[in-house]
Amino acid sequence: MEYSLSTILPIVLLPFFAFVLNSFIVKKFTKTAVTISCLAIFVPFIYALRIFIDFVFNKYSADYYIHKTFTWFDLSSGSQIFKVQMGIYLDNMSAVMLLMVTGVAFLIHLFSTYYMHDDPRYGRFFVYLSLFTSAMLGLVLSDNLFSVFIFWELMGFCSYSLIGFYYEKEGAGNASIKAFMTTRVGDVFFLLGIVALWTTIGSVTYVDIYKAIAENSLNSPVFLFGLGIPIATFAGFCIFMGTIGKSAQFPLQVWLPDAMFGPTPCSALIHAATMVAAGVYLSLRMYPLMDAGGLLEAIAYIGGITAFGAATIALVQTDIKAVLAYSTISQLGYMVLGIGVGAYNASLMHLITHAVFKACLFLSAGSVIHSLHDHHTHTAVQEMPRMGGLRKKLPYTFLAMLFCTLAISGVPLFSAFVSKDRILGDALVMATRSSVYLIPAILGLCGAFLTPFYMFRMMFLTFFGEPRDADLFKHAHHETLSFNRNIPLLILAVFTLGFWYSGSLTGQGIGDKVFPDSKYEWFQVLVEKPVLSKFTSRTTTPLDVPERKEFIESSHYDPERGFASEEEEHEVHHIHQMGAIASIIIALSGIFLAYCMYISKKFSPAWWTTTFSRWTAALRNRYYFDHFYVDVLIQKGLLQLNNFLAWIDMGLYDRYAVDGWSKVLTLFYSMSRWFDNIVVDSILVDGTGISVRFFNIVLRTIQNGKIQFYFLVLLLVLAGYVLGFKPVI
Repeated sequence: MEYSLSTILPIVLLPFFAFVLNSFIVKKFTKTAVTISCLAIFVPFIYALRIFIDFVFNKYSADYYIHKTFTWFDLSSGSQIFKVQMGIYLDNMSAVMLLMVTGVAFLIHLFSTYYMHDDPRYGRFFVYLSLFTSAMLGLVLSDNLFSVFIFWELMGFCSYSLIGFYYEKEGAGNASIKAFMTTRVGDVFFLLGIVALWTTIGSVTYVDIYKAIAENSLNSPVFLFGLGIPIATFAGFCIFMGTIGKSAQFPLQVWLPDAMFGPTPCSALIHAATMVAAGVYLSLRMYPLMDAGGLLEAIAYIGGITAFGAATIALVQTDIKAVLAYSTISQLGYMVLGIGVGAYNASLMHLITHAVFKACLFLSAGSVIHSLHDHHTHTAVQEMPRMGGLRKKLPYTFLAMLFCTLAISGVPLFSAFVSKDRILGDALVMATRSSVYLIPAILGLCGAFLTPFYMFRMMFLTFFGEPRDADLFKHAHHETLSFNRNIPLLILAVFTLGFWYSGSLTGQGIGDKVFPDSKYEWFQVLVEKPVLSKFTSRTTTPLDVPERKEFIESSHYDPERGFASEEEEHEVHHIHQMGAIASIIIALSGIFLAYCMYISKKFSPAWWTTTFSRWTAALRNRYYFDHFYVDVLIQKGLLQLNNFLAWIDMGLYDRYAVDGWSKVLTLFYSMSRWFDNIVVDSILVDGTGISVRFFNIVLRTIQNGKIQFYFLVLLLVLAGYVLGFKPVI
């Protein structure tokens, strides 16, 4: 395949052009605008599929990349060079991400034509979707952190607009502001990290950053609070703070559950394929920087705490979308945990698998909500305790949601057993090597037990048992097969199977003896940690120059790659197999416990909530994070600081520096006016006039023009000479 402007840029530009065009025509030509939006993401999907097939079937090596640049603006003058370049960075990770984003986004667009059809702002919703998708695709293709930050902020604006889509609801407006302001905390740090790298190496492109790390150019200290911190540590921390904000990691996870106020398809887009995935994608790109800065241990703890903490909160949620929201936070925690324990490949794989099954889960939840309306309040119903028995009326939605629930639970044959449990396996490997990683590994395993429990709790409350609200069930719409309602769900459900991502049936090598020819895993062959030494010599071509590479890697995966010895390889594989077996037991145990509580009724959930009432209250109040941020940090902290600064501004600066200075200026004005009136005007100006008039009188008297007077003066002068007087000249 030839890589040129015509084969790469349409992926980003088509959704953007759809956004621009639809902004003008959406009111009068709503159906046309919706069609344009859907086509504008379907065509990029075809382009992305071509790139993906080229990279996968030609088996490009994991370190192969295409880097094409152009000059955005050049302000250089003489020896002073200031040139900003933008570009496209395309490698195996980009190829996988492009296919995932375009594929999932197209199915979300298609489902939205069903879900949002009767909404009065139907067309406007698709305008936002087009810009959102374009921004994410631009972020994936960016070759530098500056352009990443531009698309990053575009997604922030779109998320604000979509979360607050129903702006007439007070909760939606508050949620959109909360999401916008919370993510801005991480974005400020992200921008600071970009500035730190720019001032150090003069560039923020990936290849230049990798080259600088390989050459140890980021070890110089930056002094912060009197402490010398290496640039790699400082910049890596700041950039990871961007991930914490965007991917809702502890302690900035509070915005994502409130994002449920937006329409359900936008929840699928934000929580699956785009916004939250962008933070993890950024950390994967900057993994060498965070590794060089010694941040991986802290990242592992952040991921472990997030994965476990969000899973515990999901246990007590009754809103079906809230369960999925906390599930998203928990799964994002696993991705970050994978980065912290060095499971680079597994972390990206879990990002992809999670995007598929979580998008399907949210769309399935939308299908459920769309079918249930309270005829007394005329509102959609999202509370699971009012549901039950819906598998009879929503068979296709039930089937899709069941597949996705099995996938996220880590059940063998499904995708999360391939991705998430590899992360847990690497966490166990790191825990055996260093006790520092023991706590993140334990938190990950505990979260792995809670995940199938709360997910099957959702399934049992929604689809099984007898209807708990007979009137609601009676008026629920029967589901029929539809191209824009069920087909997107079923397509996503098919791709929750693990063999799409793994060469073995189980994904953990357990079935290798049964399937001896299934060792090749395209994902593991094509995606690896960047080898920094290979970036010391750049390979860059202008954006407008077509490029075609015939570089082909061996199609056989080398199992010894990355291991120091056969003993180490055997030890790692043994730990992974033991972890896989433990994961199966944990997943089945969680499912069995949920069955005993909500189907067979052997255990009463009420007993648990009563016995552990304080913990239950803490979970329902989200561990009081909102209380801490709003009532303590903002009202008692930041507002008090604001009042103190206002007192300094009004009581000191304005009173003395502004008002006091005005009095000083008034005094100087009075003195200047006296000096001007007396000295300048009276003495210098008026006095000069009087002097001129006096000498004028004298000269006019002497120079009167009479000849007799002149003879008299002449006689007086001659008389003076005779008498001995001499004139002074």
